Amino acid sequence: MRDLVFLGFVSIVAIVLLSIFPDRREVVFATSWEFFVEMISILPAVMVLVGIFAVFVPKEAVVRYLGKDAGVRGIFLAIIMGAFPTGPLYIAFPIASALLKKGARISNVIVFLSAWSCIKIPQELVELEFLGFRFMLARLTLTIVFAIAMGLAIERTVEWF
Repeated sequence: MRDLVFLGFVSIVAIVLLSIFPDRREVVFATSWEFFVEMISILPAVMVLVGIFAVFVPKEAVVRYLGKDAGVRGIFLAIIMGAFPTGPLYIAFPIASALLKKGARISNVIVFLSAWSCIKIPQELVELEFLGFRFMLARLTLTIVFAIAMGLAIERTVEWF
């Protein structure tokens, strides 16, 4: 129900904005269609992988490696899990949801999502080539530090509410 309310709200906002800016309709529809086609081509495979993960990865393993008692090892694993895959960030959300359902710590899931969006091995190599080692190392270090800090802060905030 909540999803339908949100969809209705977004649809109303879109209709109002397109009524105010009719010259943007063609661009909005073309961009929306391209995004829709991209999602339709990727999401079925992601859902299959998440289903395989849900069935074959035992909850105990997720709790052990990414749960409350995983400590620094869990943070490191979350960074690695997020840094290696390539693809758009919306692919990571079903994976993050499955991790939470299996008992992963909230901060580790936030670190995973942050790593997915900000740390990519190919991206690091391109950054090294064009911007140099010092820049890459500084950005990577700060990204990791702030991803961990953000994960811990969000975890405390969620637990507080």
